Amino acid sequence: MAITKTWEINTMERDITDGYVNTVIYSVKGTDGSEEKGTFTGEVSFVKPSSLPSDFVAYDSLDEATVLGWVKTSIGSDQVSVIEKSVEDSTAYGKPF
Repeated sequence: MAITKTWEINTMERDITDGYVNTVIYSVKGTDGSEEKGTFTGEVSFVKPSSLPSDFVAYDSLDEATVLGWVKTSIGSDQVSVIEKSVEDSTAYGKPF
């Protein structure tokens, strides 16, 4: 069966005064059916600009898809591929991270 890789947000830290997200802890889980085979956990930090951008999204309005988009953009498509391959490879040997 093919390994399904699922990206999730574990934790978001923010500046309480304006809601700017400065740290995201995420995980990527590899599953085969309902059985978890491997997991990778990472962290991304964001530097707050001197003024909030016009497309700023209020903390209470954020959804997981938006934040995962930020994470993947921040780490880059090559690193996304490396992480997903690592999760898949860990399942081949039965060794989660």
